[in-house]
Amino acid sequence: MRMMSRRSALGTLAAPLLAPHDVAGRAPFRAQPASGVEAAVGQAVLHRAPRPLVPDARTHDWTSFLGPTHNAVSTETRLSRTLPPPLVWELPTGSGYASPAIYGDRLVYLHRVDDEEIVECLHPETGATHWRLRYPSAYRDRYGYNNGPRSSPVIDAATGRVYTVGAEGQVHAMELQTGRVVWRSDLRTAYSVRQDFFGTSSTPLIEGGLLIVNVGAPGGPTVAALDRETGGEAWRAGAEWGASYASPVPAVVHGERRVFVFAGGESRPPSGGLMSIDPANGNVDFAFPWRSRTYESVNAACPVVFDDKVFITASYRAGGALVEVRPDFTHEVAWTTREFALHFNTPIHRDGFLYGFDGRNMGDSSLACIDAATGEVAWRAVPQWRERFTSGGREYEQILGTARGSLLAADGQFLCLGELGHLLWMDLTPEGYTEVSRGWIFAARESWGLPVLSRGLLYVTQNARDLLTGAGPRLLCYDLRA
Repeated sequence: MRMMSRRSALGTLAAPLLAPHDVAGRAPFRAQPASGVEAAVGQAVLHRAPRPLVPDARTHDWTSFLGPTHNAVSTETRLSRTLPPPLVWELPTGSGYASPAIYGDRLVYLHRVDDEEIVECLHPETGATHWRLRYPSAYRDRYGYNNGPRSSPVIDAATGRVYTVGAEGQVHAMELQTGRVVWRSDLRTAYSVRQDFFGTSSTPLIEGGLLIVNVGAPGGPTVAALDRETGGEAWRAGAEWGASYASPVPAVVHGERRVFVFAGGESRPPSGGLMSIDPANGNVDFAFPWRSRTYESVNAACPVVFDDKVFITASYRAGGALVEVRPDFTHEVAWTTREFALHFNTPIHRDGFLYGFDGRNMGDSSLACIDAATGEVAWRAVPQWRERFTSGGREYEQILGTARGSLLAADGQFLCLGELGHLLWMDLTPEGYTEVSRGWIFAARESWGLPVLSRGLLYVTQNARDLLTGAGPRLLCYDLRA
């Protein structure tokens, strides 16, 4: 078990990898210019064939952000603990923060090159291109990070379609097999949506015959349901809150289907919170306000639903709240805490405890466990280690760590992607954390996207240039098969 103080040396050491700043309203690290990356974007590079799956391995598709269960919990088994894992293939990409979606022999990924957003459809095991769709984008990041899309594709297995939402709110419904556009919509035009801090970022949700979108239009709707066949509006919900960066989450509560939306983006005064919506008609059961009072803040971590309760969390001194849904679908607050304020990663619930990376900035982040019954912190740790590397012909040794990492529960343990490109297997229990294995897959900042796991293969997005090798942004496929 590794237990360390909350305050990390990560944000104070001066070295080539780290260039900290902490200006209100801006994240602590800025991507380096991706000069030359456009020329490299094209076909995937195949490095090796993945190992065959063992006969008793459990596997699944990954058709939406946070996986098939919408909570970053995978049911896959027989996964290798050796890190770094073998690299199967890599695709040089443009800019963006999206993660891929996978169904059968189709992997769909959204990124941007020059002034176009590109929907890539690849083979999950080889990276070979099935089809590619391009359309123009003029989005510009006000804070200088990157100009690519933030929302991940979602695949509808029932209809064989895939849906994407670009940084400017361009919605495309496409045939998964061919890439043919079935319908398209522009949320900016349809709902008069203005550009938020970082553009349109919420991943939509397929629910029944609907595509549910966190729209955040001025004066409403906050949420809109589009007919998945035509793109026409089926219902609208809410009028008070803007779009957040969290994605809608479905759940069965008291035996009934509901969709939970954690809304709240740019607004003066800051506003937002949790909405419980009946997907059959768009009726709002309740709206619970929860948002930082800081203007330069958003709600970004997705709701976590368990035991007829919903946990929400936000950074910028907001903290977390557990909301209990009553049988009549009113609500009451079970507890609140300032000690578990996640910036953008979604916590994981397991056996009555919540695990996640608390903290707004790289230098003040920590891995924490809280008791879901009381909101009390069970433990807090700062995963760190000494790393030796070479940069500019000089050798360095530096204390590095996970910083604001992301967690994926799989095969009885947890996979963690650290903010600087470290991959770890961890044991997390109410008593503490144990590092099982660790590898450095790239030295790139802004490693903020949750890894995708499907059929024993792990897909990781490198969103910025590797500061040691110079490699530009990439989509990487690793072999985790035992």
